[in-house]
Amino acid sequence: MIVYNKLVRDKIPQIIELTGKNAKFSTLDDENYKQMLDKKLYEELEEYTEERDINELADLIEVVYAIVEQQGYSINEFENIRIQKKEKRGGFKERLLLLEVDE
Repeated sequence: MIVYNKLVRDKIPQIIELTGKNAKFSTLDDENYKQMLDKKLYEELEEYTEERDINELADLIEVVYAIVEQQGYSINEFENIRIQKKEKRGGFKERLLLLEVDE
Protein backbone atom coordinates (compact mmCIF):
# COMPACT_ATOMS: atom_id res chain seq x y z
CA MET A 1 0.00 0.00 0.00
CA ILE A 2 1.39 3.41 -1.01
CA VAL A 3 0.46 6.30 1.32
CA TYR A 4 -0.08 9.66 -0.40
CA ASN A 5 -2.00 11.97 1.97
CA LYS A 6 -2.41 14.57 -0.75
CA LEU A 7 -5.23 16.52 -2.34
CA VAL A 8 -6.33 15.02 -5.64
CA ARG A 9 -8.75 15.97 -8.40
CA ASP A 10 -12.41 14.95 -8.13
CA LYS A 11 -12.31 12.14 -10.69
CA ILE A 12 -9.26 10.36 -9.28
CA PRO A 13 -11.37 7.83 -7.30
CA GLN A 14 -13.10 6.66 -10.49
CA ILE A 15 -9.82 6.60 -12.42
CA ILE A 16 -8.18 4.43 -9.75
CA GLU A 17 -11.23 2.17 -9.61
CA LEU A 18 -11.04 1.60 -13.37
CA THR A 19 -7.52 0.23 -12.92
CA GLY A 20 -8.89 -2.41 -10.54
CA LYS A 21 -7.11 -0.97 -7.53
CA ASN A 22 -8.63 -0.02 -4.19
CA ALA A 23 -7.94 3.32 -2.55
CA LYS A 24 -9.10 5.10 0.58
CA PHE A 25 -10.26 8.72 0.54
CA SER A 26 -11.65 11.15 3.06
CA THR A 27 -13.34 14.52 2.67
CA LEU A 28 -11.52 17.50 4.16
CA ASP A 29 -13.12 20.10 6.40
CA ASP A 30 -12.71 23.78 5.46
CA GLU A 31 -9.51 24.41 7.45
CA ASN A 32 -7.75 21.25 6.26
CA TYR A 33 -8.91 21.91 2.68
CA LYS A 34 -7.34 25.37 2.83
CA GLN A 35 -4.07 23.93 4.13
CA MET A 36 -3.98 21.17 1.53
CA LEU A 37 -4.73 23.64 -1.29
CA ASP A 38 -1.74 25.72 -0.19
CA LYS A 39 0.41 22.59 -0.12
CA LYS A 40 -0.89 21.58 -3.56
CA LEU A 41 -0.10 25.05 -4.92
CA TYR A 42 3.57 24.65 -3.98
CA GLU A 43 3.61 21.09 -5.35
CA GLU A 44 2.23 22.18 -8.72
CA LEU A 45 4.54 25.20 -8.89
CA GLU A 46 7.54 22.96 -8.25
CA GLU A 47 6.42 20.52 -10.95
CA TYR A 48 5.96 23.37 -13.44
CA THR A 49 9.34 24.99 -12.70
CA GLU A 50 11.10 21.62 -13.05
CA GLU A 51 9.41 20.58 -16.29
CA ARG A 52 8.23 23.87 -17.88
CA ASP A 53 5.33 21.82 -19.27
CA ILE A 54 2.10 23.61 -20.22
CA ASN A 55 0.12 20.76 -18.60
CA GLU A 56 1.78 21.48 -15.26
CA LEU A 57 0.94 25.16 -15.69
CA ALA A 58 -2.71 24.16 -16.26
CA ASP A 59 -2.60 22.15 -13.02
CA LEU A 60 -1.24 25.19 -11.21
CA ILE A 61 -4.07 27.38 -12.51
CA GLU A 62 -6.65 24.75 -11.48
CA VAL A 63 -5.33 24.93 -7.92
CA VAL A 64 -5.39 28.75 -8.05
CA TYR A 65 -9.04 28.62 -9.16
CA ALA A 66 -9.87 26.21 -6.32
CA ILE A 67 -8.25 28.62 -3.84
CA VAL A 68 -10.21 31.53 -5.31
CA GLU A 69 -13.48 29.65 -4.87
CA GLN A 70 -12.50 28.40 -1.40
CA GLN A 71 -12.02 32.03 -0.38
CA GLY A 72 -15.55 32.80 -1.52
CA TYR A 73 -14.84 34.54 -4.83
CA SER A 74 -15.96 33.59 -8.31
CA ILE A 75 -13.53 33.10 -11.16
CA ASN A 76 -15.09 36.19 -12.82
CA GLU A 77 -14.39 38.29 -9.71
CA PHE A 78 -10.82 37.00 -9.69
CA GLU A 79 -10.37 37.81 -13.37
CA ASN A 80 -11.74 41.32 -12.82
CA ILE A 81 -9.20 41.87 -10.03
CA ARG A 82 -6.42 40.56 -12.29
CA ILE A 83 -7.48 42.82 -15.16
CA GLN A 84 -7.74 45.88 -12.90
CA LYS A 85 -4.24 45.25 -11.57
CA LYS A 86 -2.91 44.78 -15.09
CA GLU A 87 -4.52 48.03 -16.26
CA LYS A 88 -3.13 49.92 -13.26
CA ARG A 89 0.37 48.39 -13.05
CA GLY A 90 0.84 46.65 -16.40
CA GLY A 91 1.70 43.09 -17.29
CA PHE A 92 5.06 41.48 -18.00
CA LYS A 93 5.38 41.79 -21.79
CA GLU A 94 8.21 44.32 -21.59
CA ARG A 95 10.35 41.84 -19.60
CA LEU A 96 11.57 44.60 -17.29
CA LEU A 97 14.11 43.75 -14.59
CA LEU A 98 14.33 46.38 -11.85
CA LEU A 99 17.99 46.75 -10.99
CA GLU A 100 18.00 49.55 -8.44
CA VAL A 101 16.25 52.72 -7.30
CA ASP A 102 18.05 55.84 -6.05
CA GLU A 103 16.74 57.07 -2.71
